Amino acid sequence: MIIADTGYWLALANRRDRHHAEAKAILARLSEPLVTTWPVMTETCHLLAARLGVDSELRFLRSARHGAFSVFALEEHHLARVEALVEKYRDLPMDLADASLVILAEELGSGRILSTDARDFRTYRWKRRKPFRNLMSAR
Repeated sequence: MIIADTGYWLALANRRDRHHAEAKAILARLSEPLVTTWPVMTETCHLLAARLGVDSELRFLRSARHGAFSVFALEEHHLARVEALVEKYRDLPMDLADASLVILAEELGSGRILSTDARDFRTYRWKRRKPFRNLMSAR
């Protein structure tokens, strides 16, 4: 599975985004399923509605309902790890959506991600020492 971050979803939805063509090309050649988290879904829905309108948000929600990607659910036992991550990366700072993706990588045992946020995902580590491998050429 490949992890998808908010920036990837926004680039995919917005033809004016500078990463749009790359996001579409990646989606066309993917042979593995995508996975994201509920905090990323929340952030994506908010930004899609604010930037592109409710129709764009609805398209994203429908794609999830139709199985275009799966959604990993954070559980109460993840809260201590979320807190530790936000504390560790407080200078970036790290938000809940990004912390959820680190936890997802730890659960999957893989840090392959689609993100336009190159700086943060070059910095974050999953399992405390493993770097993410961003499959987008985001700079």
